[in-house]
Amino acid sequence: RFRILVVGRANAGKTTVLQRVCNTMDQPEIFDGNGGKVCGLLTFELMQRSYHNIEDELVFKSNPRYVFHDSCGFEAGSEAEFDKMKKFVTDQAKSTKLEKRLHAIWYCIPLNESHRMVMAAERKFFNECDSGHVPVIVLLTKADTLNLDAVQQLMRRGLTIDDAMKEAPEVEKQLQKGCLEKIKGWLNELKFPPQSYLMLTGMEQESADCEELLKCTANALTEEGLQGLLISSQQSNLGLCMEFAIMK
Repeated sequence: RFRILVVGRANAGKTTVLQRVCNTMDQPEIFDGNGGKVCGLLTFELMQRSYHNIEDELVFKSNPRYVFHDSCGFEAGSEAEFDKMKKFVTDQAKSTKLEKRLHAIWYCIPLNESHRMVMAAERKFFNECDSGHVPVIVLLTKADTLNLDAVQQLMRRGLTIDDAMKEAPEVEKQLQKGCLEKIKGWLNELKFPPQSYLMLTGMEQESADCEELLKCTANALTEEGLQGLLISSQQSNLGLCMEFAIMK
């Protein structure tokens, strides 16, 4: 199974991304580090709000070939939680068992608050967390919210609401590009910058296409065996499987 740590502040769109990758609207089942199901009063929503154990495995019934781990709230400023996350990354990266190793890290940064895209948590992570051979991919989530910014910008230039909405897609792309360049500029100067960046759009749609995300992740992997493991986790995506088969 392909194992991914998902990092990002609350409301960064992490769950939505995972649901789209696994082609479901359901919440994941939660298992402890020994494979036992975590049940009782604990729900995934509660886990996101207050209870965090980075060792817990999040698995969607629709695609159990993926195992996800949720970062432990260090984004809120907890030093202890950051240390726990850092130890988890180090331990998992060193695991000799392929199925227990951490294979990739997705760091979600939402663009719906463009004035605070990179905060102390992001700077701390990319300055202090050495993930070794495990690639870190920054996912720019909620990029579609920049459409409203584009409309407002055009209306300030004197366009009517109808004309602004027609012109908005092009301005939205420019805003997205600007955000990406800013984030790259900030993070690439830090000690452990991410391997890749990816703008995610249309994630609110149930039919959202995650092929670019999977390609980006596969290309960031340095071991061919891991690429195969990732692609095999997405058997329903025939085009992706064929593309990587040809590349080999």
